[in-house]
Amino acid sequence: MDKMQYDNYIKILKEELIPAMGCTEPIAIAFTAAKAREVLGQIPEWMVIRCSGNIIKNVKGVVVPNSGGQRGVEVAAILGVVAGKADLELEVISQVKQEDIDKTRTLYSQGICRCELEEGEENLFIRAELKAGQETAAVEVRTKHNHIAKIEKNGQVVFEKPDIVTQESGDKSKLNIKDILEFANEVSLDDVREIISRQIKYNSAISKEGLTHKWSAQVGQTLLKFGSNDVRIRARAAAAAGSDARMNGCALPVVINSGSGNQGITCTMPVVVYAEELKANEDTLYRALVLTNLLSLHQKRYIGNLSAYCGAVSAGAAAACGIAYLNGADYDVIGKTIINALGNVGGIVCDGAKASCAAKISSAVDAGIMGYEMAKRDLVFQFGEGLVENDYEKTIQNIGRMGRQGMKSTDVEILNIMIGK
Repeated sequence: MDKMQYDNYIKILKEELIPAMGCTEPIAIAFTAAKAREVLGQIPEWMVIRCSGNIIKNVKGVVVPNSGGQRGVEVAAILGVVAGKADLELEVISQVKQEDIDKTRTLYSQGICRCELEEGEENLFIRAELKAGQETAAVEVRTKHNHIAKIEKNGQVVFEKPDIVTQESGDKSKLNIKDILEFANEVSLDDVREIISRQIKYNSAISKEGLTHKWSAQVGQTLLKFGSNDVRIRARAAAAAGSDARMNGCALPVVINSGSGNQGITCTMPVVVYAEELKANEDTLYRALVLTNLLSLHQKRYIGNLSAYCGAVSAGAAAACGIAYLNGADYDVIGKTIINALGNVGGIVCDGAKASCAAKISSAVDAGIMGYEMAKRDLVFQFGEGLVENDYEKTIQNIGRMGRQGMKSTDVEILNIMIGK
């Protein structure tokens, strides 16, 4: 593989597969508020959190980690102000103490924070505005959950970087199935071992937590009642259980994919379960996860991190490709697996982060596995059937266009329903 492309893929993995604690959107709010508190230099007397619709949608239904069971934008922001450490980024509230939880409850009850919908902004936008006496501070995060785009102090802009600097970042426009497969086959594992081993460790731990204790709707545990001897069910259960715990405020960190912990778990756990079943060696598992993560990122780059399109679908399809890789699949089987998976569940909507995400993950992984079982028998949905093309890349692009452009009005309607408009 060309060295420039090789280095680019390594950059992408290092940037994208990072730890986060809890649902990523409330954590991003806590991070933004914690940074604003740092700039202000004191606890604010008043604060406003302005968010794009997709941020509000993904915060409304989940428990904020380390909050003592509290939910909502205001709670995430206040906890970030009270106890957040901005330098920890997406683990910003990992060091909360009981007194911080108590103080958050008190400040919330006093109504010091309000949330406002910021219309006309991109899907990932958060602005925290804080005031104490005559002092003010504001911080904006946009594009990525940990990308600070602007900092203001007393009305003056003191820092601004609205766009992510591409030369410092991996170029996801260079992703394609053929090169991803070549990279997975050829990558020196020493270049990715730390990233992938952390992903396995963290995501396996939260999956185990979800399968062991009673979190949320217990989708993972329910699945195992269907037949724990079936590897397909175990793969679905392992992924769903991680989401069960995460959506209900479990404080264990996860390694994300496409800015999402749920998608990170979905990319990881089905492949880990199948590797155990097949007794695959560690090197093969690592290569399968490299493939899975990059294929998920490849699909999501056409859609964006936040939309009305459920990202678990992309991750579930990618996980099935990782399973195919463990079984020695070639380029065509992997491409057909993607077509079969997306041709099946490509219309699942995202109506916010919540307990049912675990069930959607299970459905996406199930569709992916069925897609692989079809593909290895040379069965594939045909060109002209809906959004499916003969060309694997074109099919991914079609789904991406539908998710980004076609579902814009769906996204607005979902948000209006959720906020009671």
